[in-house]
Amino acid sequence: MITRLFFALLILATLSGCNNDGNTYALISTDMGDMKVKLYNSTPQHRDNFIKLAEEGFYDGTLFHRIIAGFMIQGGDPDSKDAPAGQSLGMGGPGYTIPAEIGALHLTGALAAARTSNPAKASSGSQFYIVHGKPVTDMELDQIGQRTGRPYSDVQRELYKELGGTPQLDFEYTVFGEVVEGFEVIDAIAKVSTNPSAGNRPLEDVKMTIKILN
Repeated sequence: MITRLFFALLILATLSGCNNDGNTYALISTDMGDMKVKLYNSTPQHRDNFIKLAEEGFYDGTLFHRIIAGFMIQGGDPDSKDAPAGQSLGMGGPGYTIPAEIGALHLTGALAAARTSNPAKASSGSQFYIVHGKPVTDMELDQIGQRTGRPYSDVQRELYKELGGTPQLDFEYTVFGEVVEGFEVIDAIAKVSTNPSAGNRPLEDVKMTIKILN
């Protein structure tokens, strides 16, 4: 069985091109627990922007405002701070986008940048999501590979089958990090009750703070 540690090491070596040292880590804290994330050196613009915003306190008090179990938990909208109950969110940001740095896969625990529809696949300046994911089959990977013209390798297939994820998002959004501790927190947040008519916003706010650890 592929362990979480093996996953962290293998995906760096085979998918994202990062070294096993010299990475920046961040702590995403919520009332439901903490998630420690590793930021990829292979996506420097996304990494540096996330560090900048976190150090400025941009994310503190924002919500995980869109939650879909088996898919992802999304946050980082500055408009979510003190937003009235029932208000749809997801359009806020710092006023700029980040050029796409697409490469790594959407395995469970992947940290990725949200975006609006745009030909360049440029990312939101602040909004991000963490993959909750679900089991993935070879048939699904075959279909995605045919659609994108990028077939999955044996290693990538084994990772997806063991860990799950959202491969339908591959090559469309920038993955710029991964959760290395706190997978149970992703599960806990993904289970909260949401309001579908308000963009799958939780009925009870899930606030966050983000601290850069090194």
